Amino acid sequence: MALKKFKPTTPTLRHTTLVDKSHLSKTRPPKALTSVIKNSGGRNHKGKITIRHRGGAVKKLYRIIDFKRDKTDIKGVVETLEYDPNRTAFIALIKYVDGERRYILAPDGLNIGDEVLSSEEAPIKGGNAMPLKNIPQGSFVHAVEMYPGRGALIARSAGTNVQVMGNDKGYVQLKMPSGEYRLVRETCIATLGVVSNQDQKNVKLGKAGRRRNKGIRPGVRGVAMSWGHPHGGGQGKGGRHGTGGPKKDLWGNKVGTRTRKDKKPSSKFIIKRRPAKNKFKKYKTII
Repeated sequence: MALKKFKPTTPTLRHTTLVDKSHLSKTRPPKALTSVIKNSGGRNHKGKITIRHRGGAVKKLYRIIDFKRDKTDIKGVVETLEYDPNRTAFIALIKYVDGERRYILAPDGLNIGDEVLSSEEAPIKGGNAMPLKNIPQGSFVHAVEMYPGRGALIARSAGTNVQVMGNDKGYVQLKMPSGEYRLVRETCIATLGVVSNQDQKNVKLGKAGRRRNKGIRPGVRGVAMSWGHPHGGGQGKGGRHGTGGPKKDLWGNKVGTRTRKDKKPSSKFIIKRRPAKNKFKKYKTII
């Protein structure tokens, strides 16, 4: 995997860094494995905006990914590696011996022609899927189920992985990408390896147009707003003489505040919470 940089013929290209996709297939995805999705513009089923600064994305087909890996004990061969506009990871088109094709998340190091298998006795090899109880301690996995049979929910983004720490009375202890330690049932399916496209974290889009194509609309800085925002108000350029104090969101919560409910039923499966990244300091109010 490599990053693609450009000659600095313009100020934009000087700082643009993209992922090299030259090794990926340019063929159109099979029609049976795609579906049409409507751009919601960040709105829920009631029409209320729940995610701000969304809208105007380029139309794209959704690729149906096999997150359950429930085609067991049947070998498949990697036919193509493809770019998926709906996610940061690359995807692999698998052709099984019975003729069926399915998409899976492509792990790092998977190549065209490699065999993959979903089985309780599958070899310990990247791309193979099996229950957590059969995966050796210390292995790195991705696309992990949180509940048996519901499909993968954990570690699906580019470059992410979960480490298997050990078994514990019908559960397996996992070290999450955030540093959290969590218990998951040992019958949950996981795929061996690390998710592909690890260089995604180093991408610099370079210009606003690329963000608009992804459906990300402009956002206004809080210090440039009026008194309706915790950072706003005051006089002068950009509200620099505003309220001051620690960083807060639109609703006044300190950035980094833990919002998880104390009595959430699944809290009993968390052995160790993720480490706090923001340590608040005392700020002087700017007058």
